[in-house]
This record gives sequence, structure tokens and C-alpha cells, in this order.
Amino acid sequence: MKAQPTKQGTKKEPVIQQVSRIQAPSSTERAIPRKDPVFDDVHARITARAYQLYVERGRREGYAEQDWLDAESEILSRTFPLSG
Repeated sequence: MKAQPTKQGTKKEPVIQQVSRIQAPSSTERAIPRKDPVFDDVHARITARAYQLYVERGRREGYAEQDWLDAESEILSRTFPLSG
């Protein structure tokens, strides 16, 4: 009977697939739009107003969400008024 070769010391190398270069989107594909500066500005204004409310209310802890919602309501009603 012949001796079987041992597999100790044999390491399997990971298979690495080559990736082709990233191609530019074709004219039929839509690129993901970047953030709209108008909404970035609105977010900044809400943030600033929420902080103002926090200060005006005596810097009370635990009311951050309420300050944010109040600020959001104020800013959005001025920025995007509902027509009616």
C-alpha cells in the first residue's frame, strides 16, 4: 500500500477577481442628484432656530425634539407656505 501525501502546509490562496474599470453612466441612466442647496439651507435654518428656542427656553435638557419640531414648523411654514 502506498503512503498518501499529507495536505498539511498546503494553503489555499484566495481567489481575487479582477474588476474592470468603472464606466461612466450611459445617457439612458440617470445620475443620482446631489443635494438641493435650497433644502440644505432650510435644514441650516431649522438647526439655527432650534438652537435659538433651546436658549430662549432656558437651555432645558430633554426638549431637543420639541425645539426641533417647533423650529421646523416655523421655518417650513414660512419657506413653503400652503396655498389655500
